[in-house]
Amino acid sequence: KNTTRQTHTPLLEHYNYYTMASNGTAHGSFNVALMTSGGLAPCLSSSVAHLITYWKEAKDTGKISGLSIRCYRDGYKGMLIGDSFVVDDAAFAGVDALHDLGGSPIGNSRVKLTNIKDCLARGFIKEGETPLEVAAQQLLKDEINVIHTIGGDDTNTQAAELAKYIAEKHGGKITVVGMPKTIDNDVYPIKQTFGADTAAQEGSKYFQNVVSESTANPRMLIIHECMGRDSGYLTAATARAYHDSVKAQKFCAPFPTCSASRDVHAVYIPEVSIDIEKEGARLKKIMDEQDCVNVFLSEGSGVKDIVAEMEARGEEVPRDAFGHVALAKINPGVYFSKRLAELVDAQKTLVQKSGYYARSAPANAFDKELIGKCAKIGVESAIAGVTGCMGEDEDKEGTPIRAIEFERIKGGKPFDTTLGWFQDLVKEIGQVE
Repeated sequence: KNTTRQTHTPLLEHYNYYTMASNGTAHGSFNVALMTSGGLAPCLSSSVAHLITYWKEAKDTGKISGLSIRCYRDGYKGMLIGDSFVVDDAAFAGVDALHDLGGSPIGNSRVKLTNIKDCLARGFIKEGETPLEVAAQQLLKDEINVIHTIGGDDTNTQAAELAKYIAEKHGGKITVVGMPKTIDNDVYPIKQTFGADTAAQEGSKYFQNVVSESTANPRMLIIHECMGRDSGYLTAATARAYHDSVKAQKFCAPFPTCSASRDVHAVYIPEVSIDIEKEGARLKKIMDEQDCVNVFLSEGSGVKDIVAEMEARGEEVPRDAFGHVALAKINPGVYFSKRLAELVDAQKTLVQKSGYYARSAPANAFDKELIGKCAKIGVESAIAGVTGCMGEDEDKEGTPIRAIEFERIKGGKPFDTTLGWFQDLVKEIGQVE
């Protein structure tokens, strides 16, 4: 464990950066850092495993002459306070076990390196220090020349800013190769972010049990709230996966529990405006016929209206270190369910959130394959000194996997509601004609 903070600018004579020679032989050793940051997603453990595997392969095949891998505990927090560990030979041998684990094997935190006030309040820096300088000193002390940041757009763009800071202020060079983690699948210009597919499948699995609560009470309204601050991808993909599972399920007539009663009846996401009165009338017919209504709701739906009401009442809107509204504290599902319950004449309303269940799962086969392909090319990019965030580049012909330039990485990509599978879904459930 490394917990000693560097308090002076280190000499850079020994802080060398190594690249591949044109003939493929190694020029030197690589000191690689790994960190995971932000909320969980079903990809963190698998990303760490794949990266370590491909770095070890590079050393074993002679592409590089030496290798050290350091992991910073709890993301940028560990970098700021000097809390890290070096991966030893035993870990290299057993790293495949991480593929079957959810969560992060290193630990996450939500820390913004430009938010001095927050870092100071949480004890990560001292009075008079800046997070960027403290983090830079730690990386220089540890002689890191490659960082793999496994996180969302905030995590990866912060790392790029840190590398730029070190180059400008200290004359050092660090190659940053990010891995795009977010279950929202909302990062430009990346086709598919890590963990999003797994989270949708796990959310479907979650509701396959919860839906049985519709048989516990007459006129039951169940709101399945999925994560998704600004993007409806996860809610839509979860609803699709669940709808497909209902179509594959066998039922027994004349028992009233059937595909019509257990199916998803509405999908509400931020990208699609809702005529709540019209939807209430449609869903009331389903309630009258099936004795239940099942709604899949994105947690970001209606947030602007809730925030506006809170501010009008003079209430403080809870936000995180990045300025995002703390959705868990304003509870959009409960807010939305009260209005819909009145319209469908529900006797009982149940709001269930699958987010923590879905995001904590191990990566599924689809995500493991995607992560593996990106990790392999990511290590090659790092060795070649190419900085960027790995992913399938939607702006390039054929959507190749490559290290995408950080200046092109941006969050907030909306879900494309014109996709054929989404249009088929809302038509099949009767939400649109």
